[in-house]
Amino acid sequence: MAVELTTRNASGTSVTPTFSTMRFPAGEAHVKVANDDADTGETTEIATLRGASGDDLLMLGMWADAVRQRGSKSVALIPYLPGARQDRGLPFGAKVYADVINGFGIDQVIAFDPHSPVIVGLVDNLTVVTSERVVRDAVVAGSDYVGIIAPDKGAVARATAVADACGLPVYRAEKHRNPDTGKLDGFTCEPLPESGRLLVVDDICDGGGTFMGLAGATGLPKERLGLWVSHGVFSGRAPALAEHFGEIVTTDSYPAQTDVPGLTTVPLTPFLTEQIR
Repeated sequence: MAVELTTRNASGTSVTPTFSTMRFPAGEAHVKVANDDADTGETTEIATLRGASGDDLLMLGMWADAVRQRGSKSVALIPYLPGARQDRGLPFGAKVYADVINGFGIDQVIAFDPHSPVIVGLVDNLTVVTSERVVRDAVVAGSDYVGIIAPDKGAVARATAVADACGLPVYRAEKHRNPDTGKLDGFTCEPLPESGRLLVVDDICDGGGTFMGLAGATGLPKERLGLWVSHGVFSGRAPALAEHFGEIVTTDSYPAQTDVPGLTTVPLTPFLTEQIR
């Protein structure tokens, strides 16, 4: 996906974008001035990058340099922070991506529900938008959900925050691995209500195997299960999630790799732009 560019004037009103993107025939990223009417020192230039394309990251860097040269304020909406799951080991991917973003000298970076707190500490000028209000307003409000399920230990804090925001109880599930092979060996879950729908809450879905395994372990029909993931990669077997969950909701932070039947996608821009300083 291309980097999307918008412009706000001094009063915060959206105006004709100052810049547009292009690529030279050899493939290099480039940004050119498309509208030169704005008072450059009074504008806020906004770039939105979805997904983790290296080409888009380079385009973001070109845009940031152009904004800086014109003396305007730069705000990058990067809802899916690339490298957030590479927060340890060799290479230290979170730092590599953070160093790239930091090198652009962007005035404010706004991200949504990063996977790891490690990358939060690495990206300069970062504002984090958490998921609980989005889930409450876009999924739970007006619904018949009676509880939130955390699919594993890593999701407990996120699911609990959502449950608190929605005034619902949280139920904990746990993944078990074979200590000899390290392979996933099944799931257990706290006792669940005998009626009503339950929403599984997590931050990222790749192929969906964890969520399908959890759904099977609950013994509940798909009509009683919903799934929220902040970032829907939806690779590989992910379309099969529709056989296990009656409702699947994500955001537009990442361009899904496969089509998941019945998927609902929540636009994040309104939640992110309200955090512009």
